[in-house]
Amino acid sequence: MSRYRGPRLRVVRRLGELPGLSRKAPRKAYPPGQHGQARKKKTEYAIRLEEKQKLRFNYGVSEKQLIRYVKKARRAGGSTGLVILQQLEMRLDNTVFRLGFAPTIPAARQVVNHGHITVNGRVLDIASYQCRPGDVIAVRDREASKKMVEANLEFPGLANVPTHLELDKDKLTAKVNSIIEREWIALNVNELLVVEYYSRKA
Repeated sequence: MSRYRGPRLRVVRRLGELPGLSRKAPRKAYPPGQHGQARKKKTEYAIRLEEKQKLRFNYGVSEKQLIRYVKKARRAGGSTGLVILQQLEMRLDNTVFRLGFAPTIPAARQVVNHGHITVNGRVLDIASYQCRPGDVIAVRDREASKKMVEANLEFPGLANVPTHLELDKDKLTAKVNSIIEREWIALNVNELLVVEYYSRKA
């Protein structure tokens, strides 16, 4: 399955709030489709699948990429669910979004892909790059790049910059101080159900 490019609010209505995917709130509170308003009891599989889909759609990764993150997290030891979330949160596109340089993660991916961002002084256009403690992320020293990011900073997607990041708004630079902690992950997701979903499929 490739990356989703369809209507975003439709996904938000089905899965709940996805801060990385869309800033808009749906007008209708029930899921889309002909039977959206019918109250149907969800199976255990459906609940796990929904939690997994939240990760896919919020962070804009394909099924293949997500499986890769799961496998890597299993090898890392510790809490597999937390490591999956941390890997997704430490992606460059998500970090650009969390700094307020872009309003959503898809927009942040575009900012990165178009060469507006530097990491440790070099232009980096790989959205999936894993940011590490000590990395310095900055807006490229070009008029167009600076203007766009300054406009985005006035209306950031999320109000607060997480504690693992240190932002200098005047210089449009930021430093990664550590790996993100669980309480700063904005997505409302049960990562244990995601781990269960993949363990049952494997």
